Parts: sequence; C-alpha cells; structure tokens
Amino acid sequence: MSAAQDRKGGGTLVLYAALAANMGIAVAKFVAAGITGSSAMLTEGFHSVVDSANQLLLLHGRKRSERPADDLHPLGYGRELYFWSFVVAILIFAVGAGFSVYEGVAHLSEPEAMNDPTINYVVLAVSLALEGSSWFVARREFAAAQGDLSWWQAVRRSKDPTTFIVLFEDSAAILGLLLAGLGVAISHATGDARWDGVASILIGVVLGVVAVVLARESKDLLIGERADPALVAAVRASVDGRSEVVRVVKVTTVHLAPEIVFLGMDVDFVDTVPVGRVEALIAEAETDLRRDWPVLAAIYIKPVSS
Repeated sequence: MSAAQDRKGGGTLVLYAALAANMGIAVAKFVAAGITGSSAMLTEGFHSVVDSANQLLLLHGRKRSERPADDLHPLGYGRELYFWSFVVAILIFAVGAGFSVYEGVAHLSEPEAMNDPTINYVVLAVSLALEGSSWFVARREFAAAQGDLSWWQAVRRSKDPTTFIVLFEDSAAILGLLLAGLGVAISHATGDARWDGVASILIGVVLGVVAVVLARESKDLLIGERADPALVAAVRASVDGRSEVVRVVKVTTVHLAPEIVFLGMDVDFVDTVPVGRVEALIAEAETDLRRDWPVLAAIYIKPVSS
C-alpha cells in the first residue's frame, strides 16, 4: 500500500471513530438533559449531533473527491473534499455555536431549576472517555504527518483537512464537556441555575473560535495552495539538471486534493536544441516527474525564452 493510500485510510478511520463516539454521546446527553433540565447538557447534545453530521459530510466529501476526471472536470473532483470541509466549518459556527449561545441566553433569562445532577456527571464522564478515545485516534494520525513541524505549522501546511478538523472538533468537545460539568457543578452548589446558562454561552464561544479557524484553513485549501516547498525544490532541480535546459524560469503548483498536485513549469531550453528534440525532452521530463512523484497528476511544461 502506498503512503498516499495509508494517509487516506487513516483519515477515514479518524472520521468513523469520531462518528461512532459522537452518535453514542449525543443520545446519552439528550437523555440526561431531559431528566435533569440542564441547559449545558442540552447544548452538549446538539453539539454532538452537529459533530456527527460533520463527520458524515466529510465522509461524503472524501468519497466524491475520489471520482475520476471527466470532460466536465478534466482535473478531477479532488477539491470537493475542501468544499465540504468549508461547509463543516460553517455548520459548526451557525448551528453549533449559534444554538449554544442562544440556549445559554435563554437559560439566563428564564433559569430552570436543576434536578439531581448525578446522571449529568455520569454522562459527562462517559462522554469524556469516548471523546478522549476519538481524540487519541485523530491525534495519532495528525502526529504521523506532523514530523518535526510545530502543531500550528502542521495545521497550516496540511493539505488533508479531515484529520485536523476532527482533532479540532474533539478538542472543542472535550473542553465543552469540562465547561458543561463546571456549569452543572456550580449551579448545583449555589442553587443558581444561571451558571448552567453561562456554561452554554462559553461552549458556544469555544465552538465559534474553532469554526473561524477551520473556515480559514478550508478557505485557503479551496482557493488553492501550493505544494510543499521541498517538493517544488526537488522538481525544479530535477528538470534544471538536464544538460539541454538553461534554467527553470518558473514553477507553479496547486493542490487539487490532499494527494493530487497540478504542476506547471516555464523552462528555458538551450537555443541550439531543435524544436523536435524539445518536444521529446518535455515528454521525457514529464515521464520522469510522474515516476518520481506520483502525486503530480497533471504536468504542463512550457518552453520559454529568458
């Protein structure tokens, strides 16, 4: 199995792990909210529903992005994954964060006395265990691609939004559970149910921040980001090292999908090389580039005069 297939399989595993955890957690949270009347638990329940929907959308996007190129989309459908990643970020902001803040404000305006919170603590503890297991899977896959980069650098350079979106979601979910637990505990200790509403608002703020970060990263990928600088340098050196080449004038790369890169090159050939030989040289260079870097799915080399 190739490295690209390994990464693709890892990203899918992360999504399925997160989906299984969130669906189970959502049911438990709604049951707890219905029994105790906790606003924070109700907010957390909708949070898990939104997360489950997000994982389904990312799985849908990954599946559609793997469709082969056709006449309408000659470079393939790879960017569908980036589109659905952006949709996920919008959903987190509009539905997750929006509902959390709304529910919190409503609970502050009309606080509802909380019943015995024991079931809330049980559900929160189980949810933390499940979210933690999902977070561990996402973190492991993310760390495999992180290398020597810092955490933020790895997010910025990543071309596969699947793993870091789930990692962000799970991190926000864990923080949300802690906030929900804190809100329930303070409300129970003080007898003031408004603290439960404050927890809901804070959960909404956390989701809003995560959504903005994810939207920014997904937007950049959707617009089109260059390939890794190391790949660009290696490709340039490969063509530049040919005896018939004066120099590589320009290299343009764009990620069409996590493992699909468009490559365009402006190359200045030696003036004495016949036109027919230039055509053969271009064909040879393209063959070598595809052999050495299978990620280069589309290659266009244009002869230019410097």
